[in-house]
Amino acid sequence: MSVRVRFAPSPTGPLHIGGVRTALYNYLFAKKHGGDFILRIEDTDQNRFVPGAEKYFMDTLAWCGMTLNEGINEGGNYGPYRQSDRKHLYRQFADKLLESGNAYIAFDTAEELETQRKANPNFSYNTAVRLQLNNSLSLSNEEVKKRLEENQPYVVRVKVPEEEEIKIIDIIRGAVFFQSSQIDDKVIYKSDGMPTYHLANIVDDHLMKITHVIRGEEWLPSTPIHVLLYRFLGWESTMPQFAHLPLILKPDGNGKLSKRDGDRLGFPVFPLNWTSPETGEESSGFKERGFLPDAFVNMLAFLGWNPGTEQEIFSIEELVEAFSIEHIGKSGAKFDFEKAKWFNAEYIKKLTGEELATLVKETAENKFGAQDKNYLEKSVALVKERFVLLNDIEQFGYLFKATDKYDEASLSKINNIKDVFNTDDFEVFALKNISSDAIIIESALKEFAAINSIKIGDMMKFLRVSLVGELSGPAIPDLIALLGLNETVKRIKNCYNQL
Repeated sequence: MSVRVRFAPSPTGPLHIGGVRTALYNYLFAKKHGGDFILRIEDTDQNRFVPGAEKYFMDTLAWCGMTLNEGINEGGNYGPYRQSDRKHLYRQFADKLLESGNAYIAFDTAEELETQRKANPNFSYNTAVRLQLNNSLSLSNEEVKKRLEENQPYVVRVKVPEEEEIKIIDIIRGAVFFQSSQIDDKVIYKSDGMPTYHLANIVDDHLMKITHVIRGEEWLPSTPIHVLLYRFLGWESTMPQFAHLPLILKPDGNGKLSKRDGDRLGFPVFPLNWTSPETGEESSGFKERGFLPDAFVNMLAFLGWNPGTEQEIFSIEELVEAFSIEHIGKSGAKFDFEKAKWFNAEYIKKLTGEELATLVKETAENKFGAQDKNYLEKSVALVKERFVLLNDIEQFGYLFKATDKYDEASLSKINNIKDVFNTDDFEVFALKNISSDAIIIESALKEFAAINSIKIGDMMKFLRVSLVGELSGPAIPDLIALLGLNETVKRIKNCYNQL
């Protein structure tokens, strides 16, 4: 049977990087085995629906280069791909479970259940207490019929077997055992006519012929319910294989990485910018912070998976080739923003000047005004090795305009040689010797240093502060070749007059 996997987020808000990693591992697994990668929107909880979330999911997958085989926009033979559009499918399976005695009707009100929780903080609607509550197991048939005729609200709960050990084989974790006495009789069909996740995802995975369910470890405790439902519905032979992914952990302690951690430590936890439709609160994304999608995907792949080699930089094609679920670890992976930036810097280094210029053009023009295409390409090529994020173009303002504020500490280190740079003398020299060729410029600068009996290092310090505004920056001959003679002399005069 051909591999078929699904990424099935709920549209309750933006996609956390943990969710993107789940999508990525599903995508890599599908492509590795020549299978299908499907997007299904699980919107059974209409009370938590957030406008814009669904589009955010699709925009994220597109930015990351995860092409869908089936989905809301792509179509396919197993649609609809939004659960609210599949509402008519689920009732028949709830009824089948009721008829077989593997589910029951429960009339307990929210107030009654809250009373139970107050009396017992560890209250669980399970095999031990269900006969003491208001449901079709504890009430007479006549009473159940009467309540249904009166249209009393009810839910359908799965009937978990008593005293049974439920075994799950997880591709990552191996055999995992659960005791049925510790499992809730989960609600599988709600009073509003919508299924819960537990029933809907089982039905949809079966009808869509899903072969592998790759999802976060937070779903592991629910898996015995899902295994039971497959059994009760007679689908055990086609039950998908399960793989539960480890958590992405906060970088400075234990626990799952959250938006709060990102806000506290100054990094994004969402792939793209998100504005909450309810509060208007804006959250930054990796894309807008200056990450390349390929670098983001490469970084994300390593949060839980290891290829078993020393190689760290992988194209998406190489990730597909190398990926295997068996190389995913069981323990959580700590997020490291510095490592994420390292990945991005490595990918930027591989770009051509033209490619990098295209990516930073909008930011550069917003910050520094309109830019000539050729000049921008030459400029970014000069500092490409210094980029970590695409937005770092804003730190290289000296490429586009002279500084209006010199670093005081840097000025103090060049004050002792300022007299050598009588700017009139330097201008005369520069007019005769400086060209647009960095090699010729370097030779001329060495000659100037020799004529004036100064160390070449001291001279370069003076020129760097003059041209950049501080003591770090690209090679001076390259920078002079880029700026040209007039701009170079102008900046030297400005610096000289500051000393």
